[in-house]
Amino acid sequence: MATFSRPATLEWDGDVTSGSGRVTAASAAFAVPATFPSTLGEPAGTTTPEELLAASHATCYGVGLRSLIGRRGGWARRVTVTAIITAEKGPQGIRIQSSHLATVIEALEGIDQAQLQELAREVEEGCAISVALRGTVAITSEVTIE
Repeated sequence: MATFSRPATLEWDGDVTSGSGRVTAASAAFAVPATFPSTLGEPAGTTTPEELLAASHATCYGVGLRSLIGRRGGWARRVTVTAIITAEKGPQGIRIQSSHLATVIEALEGIDQAQLQELAREVEEGCAISVALRGTVAITSEVTIE
C-alpha cells in the first residue's frame, strides 16, 4: 500500500466569532473564505468545516461510483451527488450527526437498478470519507436514475 498526504491550510484573522478565515488546498485546486458555523447560516461566499466535509463526502462517493459504473461495463452521462451534513450545536459545541448522500445518475446504460444499488452500497462501504465517519456519524444514501 502507498501512503499519501493531502494538505489544506486555514489562515484565521481575529477572534472566532467576528474574525475571518481562508481555507486553501496545497494543490491550488481551491481557496475559499471560511467562517465560524452558525445555526442561522453563513454569509454568502464563505464556507464551514461541515460544508467542506459535505464536499469531501460527495466527491469521494461520486467519483468512486462513476469509476465503478465504468469498470462494471456501464456508462452514465452524469453522476450528481449531494451530500447533506446534519449537525447539532449544543453546550459542547457542534456535533455532526449524519451525512446523507443523494445521488442522481443521468442516462445510465448497461447497468440495471438492482445492480446500481449494489454498486452504490459497495462504493459507500469503501469511500475513504465514509470509512472515517462510520461509527460516529450516521450515513444514509439514495440513488435514482433519470
